[in-house]
Amino acid sequence: MTEDQRAQPSEAASETPTEPVQDQLLTHEEQLGAVEAILMVVEEPVTPDEISAAVRLPAHQVQTLLDELRTEADGDEATGRRERGYELREVAGGYRVYSRLRYADQVSAFILGGQTARLSQAALETLAVIAYRQPVSRSQVAAVRGVNVDGVVRTLVHRGLVDTAGTDPVTGATLYTTTTEFLERVGIDSVDDLPQLSPHLPGIEAVDDYTE
Repeated sequence: MTEDQRAQPSEAASETPTEPVQDQLLTHEEQLGAVEAILMVVEEPVTPDEISAAVRLPAHQVQTLLDELRTEADGDEATGRRERGYELREVAGGYRVYSRLRYADQVSAFILGGQTARLSQAALETLAVIAYRQPVSRSQVAAVRGVNVDGVVRTLVHRGLVDTAGTDPVTGATLYTTTTEFLERVGIDSVDDLPQLSPHLPGIEAVDDYTE
């Protein structure tokens, strides 16, 4: 072997693995348990890639485990496996465990003592304008709603549903957008998944009748 050949690193040594090496000490049931344990402690949706690094499994295998956990939680009447009171949802680009919607009244009664912390109609309307027109300033939202929205926007920011996103390059006004918390509450991955407004808008005939 020449000196040049000795100086060259081997091809195998120069390769960097792109995915974690599987931990052979974990059985399949233990792998499910590890992923499930992580889902129990996360405070926001977590991706298969993020879980992969912790459980030392390839991301595609973590995805398979997530699918299995979701199926287990949903139950199966044919096999007698009961539906759990929680469900594994894919929201905001990741996965997180949530209480099942059908038990929302019982969960609210436990957490809030029967008092539901609902948004007011004004807050819901303001949130809808921001969601569909973001990034948008308070004055632009006010122009759509026809009323001052300063207090309502502050409430939405305090609830974590809306956040600032820089300033308008022309007017210098603060711009607002929805947050990941909003996506989680609505149960969608991105604002692109919001329902289209066009089916709910009046047709040309209705507009003509209104203007006559």
